[in-house]
Amino acid sequence: MVDRKSFLTMMATLPFGAAAAQLKALQTMTDSLSPSERMPVLFLGHGSPMNAIEDNVFTKGFREIAKTLPMPQAILCISAHWETKGTWVTAMNQPRTIHDFGGFPKELFEVQYPAPGSPLLANETKAIIQSTTVGLDAQWGLDHGSWSVIKHLYPKADVPIVQMSIDYTQPTSYHYALAKELLPLRRKGVLIIGSGNSVHNLRMVAWDQLQSIGYGYDWAKTANDKIKQWIADRNHKALTQFEKQGQEMKLAIPTPEHYLPMLYALALQEKDEQTTLYNDILLAGSLNMLSIKIDKAS
Repeated sequence: MVDRKSFLTMMATLPFGAAAAQLKALQTMTDSLSPSERMPVLFLGHGSPMNAIEDNVFTKGFREIAKTLPMPQAILCISAHWETKGTWVTAMNQPRTIHDFGGFPKELFEVQYPAPGSPLLANETKAIIQSTTVGLDAQWGLDHGSWSVIKHLYPKADVPIVQMSIDYTQPTSYHYALAKELLPLRRKGVLIIGSGNSVHNLRMVAWDQLQSIGYGYDWAKTANDKIKQWIADRNHKALTQFEKQGQEMKLAIPTPEHYLPMLYALALQEKDEQTTLYNDILLAGSLNMLSIKIDKAS
């Protein structure tokens, strides 16, 4: 983070109006990282980008869970759709809405989610992670793993969002350990969200069953049952070693990028916290919309 001396030196080089604007922006971001009660953690099964503009059982689930959340001062989102070499966080003031998909209606491409960014949260995230060097990114923005679901939680786009990338060169254990380093942010008003899908095999999608909500192959049902049981038992070892848990899990998770955001969320569960599952619905044979809320047990 920028120290006081460096900040004052930087302000001195700016025109008065620009300096005043920067000072106001810094004050706003500083307030957003003030101490808070421990925030919940979410994992959102984001599914098709069309969920951004549809009113269906999944988007209703997102809106209902939003009613149970305290208002965050900022969001840190780990999306399946930002894979990088190394770990990065978005650090711009105004992240762009990325339409990282093709073949969908024009209406979807016209959606904008103009939530502000938070350079201060980006720097805070960089500072608290000690196991690796976190890069500050000024190019990415908000991909559909982020905005297509967060827009249902906060339709006014009034909560600052920072995305953190997934380092594709690292094993599952690395991501689980890295997630634990994010714990202090939960007590600074930050809602941490993982966005992916627990069962996600696009190569085996039953295209003739896309409208059949609840349709899943036997192996997808078995994998989903295993995952939910491990979550209930807090068996995070089995969850992080999913490759060793049988053929059903290998079919459910042919590549890890959609599964890892769930582990980022679960790694942040503390001893006195419970998991609430919702949107637990299989579709198209090989996908599951399972979502999770983690908060203090009642």
